[in-house]
Amino acid sequence: MTQPSMPVLESVTRTWPDLEAAHERATDAGAALLRSRTELLSVLTRLATYASARDELLRSLRAVAGAPWELARTGVPQLSRISVVLPQHSALYSYVRDCLVPALYCDEVVVRPTPRIRETACAVHQIISRGLDPQLASRIRFTDAAESDFMPVCAESDAVVHTGSVEAGNRLMTGIGDAPLFLFSGPAPNPLIVGPRTEPAAACRTVLRARLYNSGQDRRCPDVLFVHRLRLNALVEQLRAELSVLTVGARGWPDAVLTALAYGEAVEGAARFLAAHTDRLVTGGGTDPERMQIEPSLLVFDEDPGFHPPALAGPLFCVVPYEDPELLREWARNPRELERGMYASVLGEPRLTGRTLGTAVVLRDGTPFDVEDGNQPCGGYGVHASGVRREGVLLGRPLLLSREAAQQRSVITGPLR
Repeated sequence: MTQPSMPVLESVTRTWPDLEAAHERATDAGAALLRSRTELLSVLTRLATYASARDELLRSLRAVAGAPWELARTGVPQLSRISVVLPQHSALYSYVRDCLVPALYCDEVVVRPTPRIRETACAVHQIISRGLDPQLASRIRFTDAAESDFMPVCAESDAVVHTGSVEAGNRLMTGIGDAPLFLFSGPAPNPLIVGPRTEPAAACRTVLRARLYNSGQDRRCPDVLFVHRLRLNALVEQLRAELSVLTVGARGWPDAVLTALAYGEAVEGAARFLAAHTDRLVTGGGTDPERMQIEPSLLVFDEDPGFHPPALAGPLFCVVPYEDPELLREWARNPRELERGMYASVLGEPRLTGRTLGTAVVLRDGTPFDVEDGNQPCGGYGVHASGVRREGVLLGRPLLLSREAAQQRSVITGPLR
């Protein structure tokens, strides 16, 4: 094992991850993912479309490959324990980002999947752990403890990572006290803005790709589309035409764009939203709770900054026209949107010049799926979408566990590698 090239003051009393071992273990983990890819895709398509499961696999490979670089860049110290609540979607990518990569610098990673994803997440862990370095695999421990029993475990952790609803996150954060570092990722509307300088066909492809990721069941999907009036009619007509010919099939079909939704609650929420806005429907609107399906639905609302949709799941396209970008700024300044700002995708709107829209990070000519990197801070500045609590104060900012842990415990940088 190579020694740090330049020990600094804190190295005398601190323990640092072994980067040489991290390189070897990350390489083994990547190989395990590749060897098990067929088995993993079979498990993931219990809840996800084949296309999104395959994308998860590739994103996970990239996160594992970049893990040693992440550790060296952030200077994260060796941690004793982190506790993780896995979300109900993205079983593999969430496992790799929140459990496997942290296991490279943490002695124990205690994982509590949400009930809906438990079976899939446990299967993913079992498949991958077979190919991991035994010491690394032993650091990741799944628990089926109830939320109340999990709280004491979290309270004794260096850090807690929670991805899920605002209510569940607040309940856990309050119940464990102020001592642990707490990272919280919740739902966000992620508006997609189609400006006057956007070519409608290109905008339509971007909208479809972003909204239909895993049949619309991802927290990064855009829940609202702001479309400039110069492009409104053309985009609506193109979307109407495209939605009528989407491939519907089983989750395991490689070419299926739309599948049954994974959870009854998602179907019920979409059905309630459609029933409340039948006068806005351009096409679609059908629901089949028994088959867990939502018809691709296009709705056009008034030019109004007061439209604040709930977190939506399914192939729902909510269009709000605009002319003056001040409407977008007014919408983003609403207290609710300030709390849940994550991303704002901006296509062909040069009048939006800032790096943020409210608390949402502006992505120019791209979507969250284009830019998110598992080894870099992700998210925006809304405290309910991307929040970190340290010393009792909740702050909103893009999150990366290793960076937050390094800042939480660092007085001076660790060894140079």
